[in-house]
Amino acid sequence: MAGQINFIKRFCTQRHHMIAKAKFKLLPAIILVTTTHCYAQSLSPVCGELANGYGPFDYRKAESSQRSIVEKFHFTSKVETLRGGSTASTPGGDLAYTLRAFPNHPRALMATIRFAEQTKRNPPPEMIYSVSCWLERAEAFQPDDTTVKMLFGSYLVRSGKPKEGIQKLEASLELSGDDTNVLYNLGLAYFELKDFDRSLELAHRAYEAGFPLPGLRNKLKKAGKWKEIPQKTEDRPEKP
Repeated sequence: MAGQINFIKRFCTQRHHMIAKAKFKLLPAIILVTTTHCYAQSLSPVCGELANGYGPFDYRKAESSQRSIVEKFHFTSKVETLRGGSTASTPGGDLAYTLRAFPNHPRALMATIRFAEQTKRNPPPEMIYSVSCWLERAEAFQPDDTTVKMLFGSYLVRSGKPKEGIQKLEASLELSGDDTNVLYNLGLAYFELKDFDRSLELAHRAYEAGFPLPGLRNKLKKAGKWKEIPQKTEDRPEKP
């Protein structure tokens, strides 16, 4: 399986280089289809395809001009705060447009999760795919995006699937190192599994690094499992 994946990656890279050298009028469409095919190897059929008329672009690396085209007209403050749509009747239409152009747009993914919770509908209105699908699309598009894995894992935990959520969060932590957001959310996930020792360890690491939210600490305190972070003592030479 690993050999097959490596072959696909090499094929995609070589194919992109070949296309880049060609000078056809249909070049953008060819690049779009080829790029999407390579990204979408692990995408479930029910979650559609990544091919899109504009993009898809990696939000982390997109130019400001590429972002502004979408965010000025679709991912507006009104849409992000779920007060209404910009070009659609609900925020869902504009969120879907944003995530088709930037599948790993973190704030649009977070707004999508909140929109599903607010409307108690999944898929949310005007969004075609379920929340899990939008997150799966983001992860398939950019597997090394630690924020996407963190959001996916946290969503699964909140959806009553802590074991699956932990897998995503552990993968995010492995990629990101001691990112405080990941440490905190992973601590919450282990708390849900009642693995209080692991939850406490992660809480200590998050708070030592300056994470501000007290929620995990409060949960551990309420469960009687909180222990203060041990004070570091400096070794002092003994007096003669």
